[in-house]
Amino acid sequence: MYSRKDEARGVDGTFMWLMEEVGELAAALRSGTKEELAYEFADVLAWLATIANVAKIDLQQAVLEKYGRGCPGCGQMVCVCGTAEKP
Repeated sequence: MYSRKDEARGVDGTFMWLMEEVGELAAALRSGTKEELAYEFADVLAWLATIANVAKIDLQQAVLEKYGRGCPGCGQMVCVCGTAEKP
């Protein structure tokens, strides 16, 4: 939608927009309405996809490669890793 602007802004500038949106999501999580939360989640997702595009990363393929066969830690589709473990 905004590819010319995104490319001109570059990865660093686009990353800063993503961080601003993450901050707005954090504020909405603390005291926002469900509608505000939905909008902020949408913004974060959009900026994440945008920065992947600017960085020439196929986000869909990256997610499928990492999570398409289940949890990277335990390999299960519903993670059974301990709560202290990442992921």
